[in-house]
Amino acid sequence: MNKSLDGQTILVTGATGGIGAAIVERLASEGARPIIHYGRDRAKAQSLLDRIEGNGAIIQGDLSSADGAFQLWRGAIDMAGRIHGLINNAGIRTEVTVDASPEEWCAVWQKEFQVNVFAAADLCREAVKHFKLNGGGRIVNMSSRAAQRGYAANAMPYGATKAALANLTKSIARSFGADGVTAVNISPGWVLTDMAEDFVAKHGVSAAVADIPIGKMAAPSEVAELVSFVLRPSQASLNGATLDVNGGSYIR
Repeated sequence: MNKSLDGQTILVTGATGGIGAAIVERLASEGARPIIHYGRDRAKAQSLLDRIEGNGAIIQGDLSSADGAFQLWRGAIDMAGRIHGLINNAGIRTEVTVDASPEEWCAVWQKEFQVNVFAAADLCREAVKHFKLNGGGRIVNMSSRAAQRGYAANAMPYGATKAALANLTKSIARSFGADGVTAVNISPGWVLTDMAEDFVAKHGVSAAVADIPIGKMAAPSEVAELVSFVLRPSQASLNGATLDVNGGSYIR
């Protein structure tokens, strides 16, 4: 394996999920030292660290709390000293319909924006400041096909948060590229994760892949490979790009 990320320390949020774990393993295989963020399941984070032979670190953080992202960043800096890249991979998707009570409707929107947008924005802020002082760095924000084409009626908050995250990425790319800070948006469609498996269990495989021309979902390893490519020092000109991983189900 090409050690193109040798010596880089990369903070990966939501690292114990399907996509996050694949990203961590891929980064480690290319020489990076991942900082594995987890919310509740320390054992799962430790297991992931063991799989990369201990060449990283684990850190807990509650991104649903207002100060959670700032605490996570401070902890990561205390642990590593210098961080070279940030992968905002953590995200939630909650179903709520327009027929829900106002209280339930507002609670879902507020929590989804807190985790998917506000926490990511706080981490981006800290990363930009750190990168400007330390010779640059890379930000990869995990958006979604939903940000580009809209989303289902029962999960509109998810699509809206991912659209906000995509716009944040573009603003960072335009504003801080001259400081050596680059930002890229990765926009997957269906990926073979627990979320996809839950959908398949309810609706069947044919429903999940009905609008995917290649007839299959992406594997987490495909997304991870793209993330590691974006982080390579040779790929600075990808700054500001949105990279689609959806099998042709949405083409811009």
